[in-house]
Amino acid sequence: MAENIQKHLKHNVIVNLADGTFFGFGLGFSSFNTILPLFVSTLTNSAVLIGLIPAIHNMGWQLPQLFTAHKISRMPQFKPYVIMMTVQERIPFLGLALVAFLLPTIGKTAALFATFFFLIWQGLGGGLTANGWQNMVSKIIPSDIRATFFGFQSAGSNLLASVGAVMAGYLLEKVSPPTSFMYCFLSTAGLMGFSYFFLTLTREIATPAPEFEDSKADFWQKVKTILDNDAPFRWFIVSRMAMQFGMMAQAFYIIYAVQFHHLSLSEAGIMTGVLFITQVAANPILGWISDKWSRSTVLEGGALAIGAASLLAMLAPNAGWFYVVIILSGIASTAFWTIGIAISLEFGNDLQRPTYVGLSNTLISPSTIIAPLIGGWLADINGFSATFLTSTVFAVICAVLMHLFVHDPQIKPA
Repeated sequence: MAENIQKHLKHNVIVNLADGTFFGFGLGFSSFNTILPLFVSTLTNSAVLIGLIPAIHNMGWQLPQLFTAHKISRMPQFKPYVIMMTVQERIPFLGLALVAFLLPTIGKTAALFATFFFLIWQGLGGGLTANGWQNMVSKIIPSDIRATFFGFQSAGSNLLASVGAVMAGYLLEKVSPPTSFMYCFLSTAGLMGFSYFFLTLTREIATPAPEFEDSKADFWQKVKTILDNDAPFRWFIVSRMAMQFGMMAQAFYIIYAVQFHHLSLSEAGIMTGVLFITQVAANPILGWISDKWSRSTVLEGGALAIGAASLLAMLAPNAGWFYVVIILSGIASTAFWTIGIAISLEFGNDLQRPTYVGLSNTLISPSTIIAPLIGGWLADINGFSATFLTSTVFAVICAVLMHLFVHDPQIKPA
């Protein structure tokens, strides 16, 4: 098996880097933290609904993973499942383009309902794909370079995402809405088609399915055993829940800068590009540090970065300071997602990995949806400063929990 991994390693690295790069390029035109919130802000003034946008995407990605773990753990090959399910996270952008096109006809209320329908579809499509995709990557990429691979894949993704974001900002400035948003969503769908093509080129060798037959009852008993016996993993989950509340202000940074510091839409697009450029640099650097030094320490740093971002957003005297806010936010997102994925793949052995991956995502999904609801509620009743301050407090709590109770897991043999 190790020989086959090495035989196809260069090919798999190239095609999966291309997959991630074009996927990111597409998302640059439809960022869940900037472009989509701006689109929804043309349909409603509710901070709660605007804050739900990245939360729906993230929770949709997280929630299904434990419930697919039993099936995925018995698969001799992950690629066919991934190829089939990932379509569901790409098609909804065509639906969003249709909503933008029909907006003058159907009106804001119907468009708002349709927008959230497609956002939920997109999020769940990603979640149904995610466990299989992570296990496919863990199978074709050796563990000693896995965080570095995720870092470079995310860097490529964010590099072109920054280009897409700047182009989206130009479209929003030069083309009147909702046509400008329609062009953004169509661009996303087209670029994700290129991403899908490269994903299909992945070479994964089938391995024998587990010889034992375990029922779903046995599976849930194993879940209970993991949670009862693996204390570092439990604290890893708790700290990531706290991090979700620490990150709940991210959806409001650009909206706040536009509404209260008079940031232009073109500058909002440039600022989104800065976010992605930050992640281009942060992903390989943090991935390398994680592989060579400590992944849990990088996660601590990410928590402190998002705390500092929210505090600065609250205190910033003008829009220019939000470039620093966005840079800190990008570092934090890189730590939470890229390094969080890498560390979750190291708990347990090969047979347990789908279960650990599912637990590490599904268990934090309630906080993913609750955090922005609270953030939006605070913004609606007390202003954005209340949201920013609350985010800062939870970010510090996350860093403390990480420092005291979480350490890098060691990969155990199957």
